[in-house]
Amino acid sequence: MQARLLDVADAAVTVEFGDAIDPALLARVAAFDQVLQEEIVCGRLPGVIETVPTFRSLTVLYDPLLTSRAELDPALMRLLAPAEVSAPVEGRLWRLPVCYGGEFGPDLDALAQACGLDRQAVIDLHAASTVRVYMLGFLPGFPFMGDLPQALAQPRRSEPRLRVPAGSVATAGRLTAIYPWESPGGWHLLGRCPVPLFSPHWPAGALLRPGDRVAFAPVAPDEYAALAERWRHSPEVPCDYLVAE
Repeated sequence: MQARLLDVADAAVTVEFGDAIDPALLARVAAFDQVLQEEIVCGRLPGVIETVPTFRSLTVLYDPLLTSRAELDPALMRLLAPAEVSAPVEGRLWRLPVCYGGEFGPDLDALAQACGLDRQAVIDLHAASTVRVYMLGFLPGFPFMGDLPQALAQPRRSEPRLRVPAGSVATAGRLTAIYPWESPGGWHLLGRCPVPLFSPHWPAGALLRPGDRVAFAPVAPDEYAALAERWRHSPEVPCDYLVAE
């Protein structure tokens, strides 16, 4: 699909690359975002304030007092050509601990039954998956990650919860995520991660970023408790879990 420009508001335009959740589309979005960031830093896109990448598109926010769509649209289309062939930098690899089941994963058994698997098979499949961060959204630092094995794919819960605890590791379809904050949510809760994913005190705010890869390491409840206590009030970025960059 050829990229196209979509109207959003009087100070934003979206560049759409496709209509699916696909690693190839993510690579196109990331490459284009990289090109735009270089242009912004060099001052060649005056008026552009911010870019917001997603699964399959990228929204450009701009100051309408400094630029206009008449100026911006041709510039974006011109920059799309080199971005199409640029290879984005491979993201970092993280290994995050997860305590599966019990009070931390109240949907584990139900998901296993829906998938025609036993609970240990669900844990093994999830923990064996190295997933890619497609985008951050919904909450500060909330990573939408994929792709899980098809064997774990189930639609969201029919009845969302009003409160999902912070750190909950959840699935919906072939996506998985970690809730950085307590919030409502309709995904299947399989476990909980003790590592914080966001802090206003960190330079980047969010621990993960689009393009990063995440692996999961099962831990027992006592180890989870020790790790959760360690990170409860720590101002440090939890780089202990960064495997490769």
